[in-house]
Amino acid sequence: YLWRRQSCWTGRGEVAMNGRIATFMVHTSPLEQAGTGDAGGMNIYVVESAQKIAAHGIDVDIYTRRTDPHQSDVEMSPGVNVKYLDAGPATPLKKEELPTQISALTHSFMDIYRTLPADYYKLIHSHYWISGHIGWNVSSATQLPLVHTMHTMARVKNLALAENESPEPDVRAYGEEQIVRNCAALIANTDAEAAQLVSLYSACPDRVFTVAPGVDLQRFTPGHGKAAARAALNIAADALMFTFVGRIQPHKGPEVLVRSAAEMLSHSPHLRARLAVVIMGGPSGNGTEEPERLKALAKFLGVEDVVHFVPPYTRAELADWYRASDLVCVPSYTESFGLVALEAQACGTPVVATAVGGLRTAVADGISGALVDGHDARAWSAVISRLLSDPAHRVGLSVGAIEHASHFGWEATARKTLDVYDWVLTNPDQHSLKVVQ
Repeated sequence: YLWRRQSCWTGRGEVAMNGRIATFMVHTSPLEQAGTGDAGGMNIYVVESAQKIAAHGIDVDIYTRRTDPHQSDVEMSPGVNVKYLDAGPATPLKKEELPTQISALTHSFMDIYRTLPADYYKLIHSHYWISGHIGWNVSSATQLPLVHTMHTMARVKNLALAENESPEPDVRAYGEEQIVRNCAALIANTDAEAAQLVSLYSACPDRVFTVAPGVDLQRFTPGHGKAAARAALNIAADALMFTFVGRIQPHKGPEVLVRSAAEMLSHSPHLRARLAVVIMGGPSGNGTEEPERLKALAKFLGVEDVVHFVPPYTRAELADWYRASDLVCVPSYTESFGLVALEAQACGTPVVATAVGGLRTAVADGISGALVDGHDARAWSAVISRLLSDPAHRVGLSVGAIEHASHFGWEATARKTLDVYDWVLTNPDQHSLKVVQ
């Protein structure tokens, strides 16, 4: 790489130039607990990839919005710093309210930028569309090239809404289109997402790069196995347990699992004594009331005794929940990738997921788990029941899950991201900004 920290050796008998990037993720903080509010896979993605990039000698400053007057800049890990921007009251705002603060957040960053030495940052990397607009504004003012990762897209989500789920507003779709037309490069999680950027947003194919997210292969491992994990969590050794991990909102599909449990017990009532459906996470976005609604649904369907709601756990504790599960289920309506699926497989637990978006890449159908078309509870019940009743098959899938996840380390994500940065920095004619209203 052409722009590592001065302490880094290039291998060519010379020392590389200073390197530092500014990362924007303003609607959620990298320090927040994933699985509740607006914190989810994107938080993990930004933190993990930043730490690996920093290990290559490129410092990463992650800019987020100040939501508490006592928050101050902090070094999260060597070479990775969290810095706060001021916009509006220093209190939490709903994600839907943040577009009104784009101008203020831009000005807050520019006030900081004017105090920095020349050539302090090499480029900007923004995550999610609100941050992308800040990145576009800053790029236009500073001529720093902008790299953007969507994570989710309005037009993709609106093509696959859950029942009674509100569509993403037009302002978001228009905003995403403007970012696509004005950034130097776009990073997609999968080839399918790259194709959606081209087909739905008219992205230039030459500026779209596929970089798969990763999994922490040191933290998420088979460990001492299912029995030890269940003993640590006080879970019955003979339980038939399938688990949902994520933000509890309609688009993530946890209702599918509640209805599937009812369907399973209607056909096999003898399973009631052993069946355990774990829904781990907190309310988020337009699903603020979703946990209570799901609890009421479970009671209405007569499965409240087998459906267990638990709060989000830390990354260190989460691995045991994956290991303790017979299956981990990801019934999302769309998913740009599905980090939960990768983490569970790295722990040796097969995954049942919807055959949509990045889940087709994250799960190897028939090898590391099973993909299900649609969200019909009967179909999900049939797949889950078949796997729960066949321990030998699950063992085979477990072996395949560990092997499949082993190809998705964060180191590979960081290296490919750095390749994108190098392409942008060595092709300055490719990122001249167009003024697009």
